[in-house]
Formats: sequence, structure tokens, C-alpha cells
Amino acid sequence: MDLADRVPTGLRATAHGVFAIGLGLLNIPVLVLSLAGVLLSPVPVLGADLLHVTTVVVRWRADLERRLAAFVGVPIRRPYRVAPDRAELGSRHWVRWIITDPATWRDMAWLLPGAVVGVALGIVTVVVPAYGLVGTFLLPLWLFLGDVWFGYGLFWPTANIVEAWLALPQGLTLLAVGLAVAPLLRRTDVLFARLFLAPTSAAELRLRVSHLTATRSGAIDAQAAELRRIERDLHDGAQARMVSVGMTIGLAERLVRRDPAAALELLTEARASSTAALVDLRHLVRGIHPPVLAERGLEGAVQALALHLPVPIAVTSHLPGRLETPIESAVYFAVAEALANIGRHSQAHSAWVTLRHADDRLVVQVGDDGIGGADATRGTGLDGIERRLDAFDGTMTISSPPAGPTVMTMEVPCALSSPKI
Repeated sequence: MDLADRVPTGLRATAHGVFAIGLGLLNIPVLVLSLAGVLLSPVPVLGADLLHVTTVVVRWRADLERRLAAFVGVPIRRPYRVAPDRAELGSRHWVRWIITDPATWRDMAWLLPGAVVGVALGIVTVVVPAYGLVGTFLLPLWLFLGDVWFGYGLFWPTANIVEAWLALPQGLTLLAVGLAVAPLLRRTDVLFARLFLAPTSAAELRLRVSHLTATRSGAIDAQAAELRRIERDLHDGAQARMVSVGMTIGLAERLVRRDPAAALELLTEARASSTAALVDLRHLVRGIHPPVLAERGLEGAVQALALHLPVPIAVTSHLPGRLETPIESAVYFAVAEALANIGRHSQAHSAWVTLRHADDRLVVQVGDDGIGGADATRGTGLDGIERRLDAFDGTMTISSPPAGPTVMTMEVPCALSSPKI
């Protein structure tokens, strides 16, 4: 649990209200810039550059609102179309991409009403608890300063000690009401923003198609790479050994009458080579679908992985059933890659793996107390894990500050079979 989780919800919502006021006021200059960019877009060269700056600023402001909405618990996806290949900055294709994207106009249409609603609700979110806080601390302030008229109160001024005492319950009530209503006000503001900034049904379908296209391409590439690996391992391992066995047996056939002792040695060598080929085949099969995964399920397979690493690993599992075989295999190899990275790079003294299933989602956490600094862009195998999960609409997030600890969270939508099945 981080610091943000320890702060009461009302206080967090009040703090978000302060940000909402500032971001709402920021909408005004962004709106002016966006109008200038649209009006001057027909101007050669200058219009395209200004439109580019306008689009970047407007989308940056909309993304800020989406991140603020995520803090409130209302996720808003980015609805923008993917830029075409020929959409170079300032080109006709680029301008058409910007102008024809409905999300561009929805962002601009949200700026003014978003500013009004955000500032208004933000002020209420902040002012009511602050006014209650003033009333709560007014009595000791009044006692410290003496006979001073403050003018606090909804129904009466505070001109004497009796009215100062009456301000205390009034302030506590306003503070409690303000903190209780603040999350509702923030959620109302975010839901209003989602009307403009979230993808429409058509945009959702388009994003879904783009995601499936990308994941299908990744799955095909991964499958092709896996087939090449199997072919290479067969060619360089078991196949080469079996060819050697055949040649050795052929030599033994020629020597069996002339030199039985030499033939016996060759047959012994051929038996050793066939045994080594069988070991290679077992390793190859284990790399395709480990037998322990089929026999003991994901939980048992992960526990078996943990036993073969030099770092002590605690495995915690809450899986009341079995996963579908493709998902089970993908998650197993993703965990195996993550644990291998811990052994190679983390310099950790301990690690842990947590498996749980809730709300039709499998959530897997792999963490360690190592040096941190894990980055999916630096070729540590994390990018391969992400591509493997993408094929099943899974996601991977990493928290790995430079001093550690590292926590990788993998989520895959799936259902569990009955334990009896």
C-alpha cells in the first residue's frame, strides 16, 4: 500500500479539486490556441505548423484530464486514430489525418464546458471543506486573539465567546459534509469529461480492430520465431545426434565380423548418442509445453520453476480452477522469463510470485527486492513478455525504481474451469 492509499478519500478528492481548478483555467488559453490553429490552418506552411502545435497542446491537455480521471477511478481511453504511414508533418495526408479524426474536434469541444464545470465543481470541492476547517479552528483562534468579530457562520456572526463556541459544531459539520461530498463532485466532473474525451462506439470498434491487428501480427511473428527455434534445435541437436547414431551403427555392421570388440565399442557409443538425443527431445518438448504444466497446472508449474532458481522465491496462489491451455502456457512462459530476469539482472536476495483470479481476470505479480531499473525498452526480455500477453488481450505494467524493488503485474482476461474438470 502506497502513501496515496493511506490518505482518506475525501482529502484526496479535495486535493484533486485544487488540480481541477488549475487545469480548468488552463483550458482557456488552450482553447484560444486551438481556435487560432483551426482558423489559420489554410495558410501555407504557417498554418500546418500552428495546427501541429495546436493538436499537440490540445491532446496533451486532454491526456492530463484522462490521467486525473484515472486517480478518481474512472479510466478514459485515448480515442485517437493511428497516424498513416505517409502522414509526414505538414503534408496533405497529415492535415487530413488531423482534420478527419473526430476525437480532435471532441477535445476542442470539451475545452470550454470542461473549464466551466471543472472550475465550478472544483471550487465547491475545495471551498466547503476549507470553510468548515476555518470554523473548526475559529474557537481557539478567537480565544487567543480575544474579543474580535470574525463574521463567520451561515446564520450568525462570531462576535462573542458564545457564538465562537457555536461556530465549532457548525465548522465540524461543514468539514464533514465537504469531505463526504468531495468524491462525488470529482466523479461528476470526470464523468462529464468522459462524455467528450472517451472513445465513441465507432472509435472503440476501430481501436479494437487496430489492437487485434497488432496482436495478431505479433502472435504470427512469435509463432514463426518459435517454429524457427524448434527447427534449429532439432537440426543442431536431436537430428545431428540421430545421424551420428546411424553412421556409428553402420560402421559397427562392417566391423562386427572382423573386429567384434571394436563393433561393441561403436554400439556403446551409438547407445550413448541415442540417449543424448532423447534428452534433447525432452528438453525441446519441455520448451513447447512443459509436462509439469499439463500435470500440475499453472500453480504447480510456477512452484517447480521457483525451485530451480538460486534466489528464494515465495509462491502464493489463489486459483480455484484451471486456465485454458493456451493462456496457461503463455502465462507460464511469461513468469519463467520474469524469474529468469530476476536471476540474471536483479541481484535480489528474495522474490515472490502471486497468482489470483478475480472478476474474470488472472492477475500475476512477480516481484523482487533487487536493484530495480527494469526497462522493457532495453532488451531484457520484458518486451517479449508483453507481446506474448498481447495475443490474449493481456497487459503488463512494471514498477521498478532505480533502488528497487521491482514489481511486474500481468493481467489476462480469462475464465477458470471447474476444479473437478
